[in-house]
Amino acid sequence: MKNFNYYAPTRYIFGDDAQKHVGKMSKEILGDRILLVYGMNSVKNSGLLDEVEASLKENDVKFFEFGGIKPNPTDSPVRLGIELCRKEDITGILAVGGGSVIDTSKAIAAGVPYDGDFWDFFSGKSKPETALPVGVVLTIPAAGSEGSGNTVITKEEGLIKISIRTDHVLRPKFALMNPTLTYSLPLYQTACGIVDMMAHILERYFTPTPGTEVSDGISEGLLKAIMKEAPKVLAKPHDYDAHANIMWAGTLAHNGICGCGKDEDWASHGMEHELSALYGVAHGAGLAVILLAYMKYMLTHKPQRVVMLARNVLDIEGGDDIKAGEKGIEKLRIFFKSIGMPVTLQELGIDNPDIPLLVKKVHQNKGETFGAYYPITKEVSEAIYRLALG
Repeated sequence: MKNFNYYAPTRYIFGDDAQKHVGKMSKEILGDRILLVYGMNSVKNSGLLDEVEASLKENDVKFFEFGGIKPNPTDSPVRLGIELCRKEDITGILAVGGGSVIDTSKAIAAGVPYDGDFWDFFSGKSKPETALPVGVVLTIPAAGSEGSGNTVITKEEGLIKISIRTDHVLRPKFALMNPTLTYSLPLYQTACGIVDMMAHILERYFTPTPGTEVSDGISEGLLKAIMKEAPKVLAKPHDYDAHANIMWAGTLAHNGICGCGKDEDWASHGMEHELSALYGVAHGAGLAVILLAYMKYMLTHKPQRVVMLARNVLDIEGGDDIKAGEKGIEKLRIFFKSIGMPVTLQELGIDNPDIPLLVKKVHQNKGETFGAYYPITKEVSEAIYRLALG
């Protein structure tokens, strides 16, 4: 196990009335002039936005609406949000929604006090040292952005999708989590979120670092719990305990606890980001395809963690390790299919993927070689993309 410094200051209020605390928490932590960031129409149609605004008014918090954030968030709304925050002397940002809304809010929060272009953080020219405080009312369990210091934005010019990671600067100050707010999500969106949180765990599970039994055990337990609860969530849209377990798993998957003491991988995310940037696919759906292809490649090149996953999470017993790995990958494939996820690029809706362009872009953004578990060179990334063809 490696030395580590783990700091997770987010305050979580979890339960079927969590959003009722939004006015009080915003006043105490975000200040009295906030930017209220949300997505398209779902928070309006559900009545949640009205409830949030009423709570803010009751607590004398002035708010400025900033809606219309779309999935796979881009840089244009971030720039507009930064401009609005500066103009109105915004003291904090409240994100009402899922990962795209939260990531946009974090990027705005980092950009407001920065003298240069906020994209400097994503291009590697600078690192955020300070940011406006961000609070969250979570409506989609998936990205785990409510508990992480990370954000992912796509630059429209060149379709460059990049993430930045901070240990604490961009972690939300509070997250209000009511599982009943997820009842009305489309099943496909829920399934995409389930794969996304599993991928966040697996990116930390695939590590070259030895002696990480505790972090591995946490990861394995979370994966097993997610796979147990996922069918319940999809079959019973109003099963509170199932939704609660999935929502909390999404947070624990990405708040850093699974990666303590490890070198983390993030190769699959890097490769998927190019799919969603170029083809506009849902991030979780793209991850389902890439994860299976990645594991197939690793089984013949560095099988240890694939075999661990097969035996400790997917309950493959006995026999040769490689055969166990194959059975584990197949069991994971069947699970993804059972929750309505694609398992090939064609099923993802990409009939003729431009693999040379995908390879070119992923290495432009990630470097000549990336990935901690196994070095992903251009030859390796091409092989994995081709395995994703099915």
